[in-house]
Amino acid sequence: MPAALEAAHATFSYHRDGARAVDDVSIAVPRGAIVGLLGPNGSGKTTLLRLLAGTLTASAGDIRVQGEPLPALSRREIARRIAVVPQDTHTAFDFSVIEIVLMGRYPHLGAFELEGAGDLTIARDALAATGMSALETRPFNALSGGEKQRVVIAGALAQRADILLLDEPTASLDLAFQLEITSLLAELNRARGVTMVVSTHDLNLAAALCTELVLLKGGRVLAHGPTEQVLDAAAVRSLYGVDADVVRHPRAGHLTVVPLARA
Repeated sequence: MPAALEAAHATFSYHRDGARAVDDVSIAVPRGAIVGLLGPNGSGKTTLLRLLAGTLTASAGDIRVQGEPLPALSRREIARRIAVVPQDTHTAFDFSVIEIVLMGRYPHLGAFELEGAGDLTIARDALAATGMSALETRPFNALSGGEKQRVVIAGALAQRADILLLDEPTASLDLAFQLEITSLLAELNRARGVTMVVSTHDLNLAAALCTELVLLKGGRVLAHGPTEQVLDAAAVRSLYGVDADVVRHPRAGHLTVVPLARA
């Protein structure tokens, strides 16, 4: 069975003669896994996420979704398989919560087709899965950051895609909302089998949530493997130039990272 997502020697530069934002990257994302992309600013995390989503095209190498070359698929076909949760959840227009979630149904509608009763049922099911049913009629822009993130995730679920790509899903959220989003993603993975790729700066989020990690620096992969094997003090020092304790927390039951000083 092919991996959910694969990159083989993927390379991308934003400028014809510039440095490579992603440089000869090869990774495989197993079905049902939660894979974290870790690295400092400018390491290529977001660029790699966009290559996997098909919003950027690799200048060299190959990206495949469920065994099929990504460039061979239409945008509609890609959207039926891959849903993206961006870091920026601001909208220019004052949509309601249910309208935002119904946008996830567009890949399944024909030209000029409007959402029907079945689409509304799917959208409401997605809102229920993310605990946002009570806010269905609220204006999206009136919500808190954590509530917006839940609604955007609900929209991704409404796409009925098997793969979810998330860019900094807990950025700018307070501690309570960070815990809520982490728990929500873990539950969606457990209950629905959704494969996830999560780009994050939060090492403790990655340790708590991700089954595998990809460590990126300068657009290249430093390491890729199970979280318990990849995340250690040497990896933190190589990525960020920081000395840290990486230990298993007895109550949390997963690794935790405590930064100590510049290396």
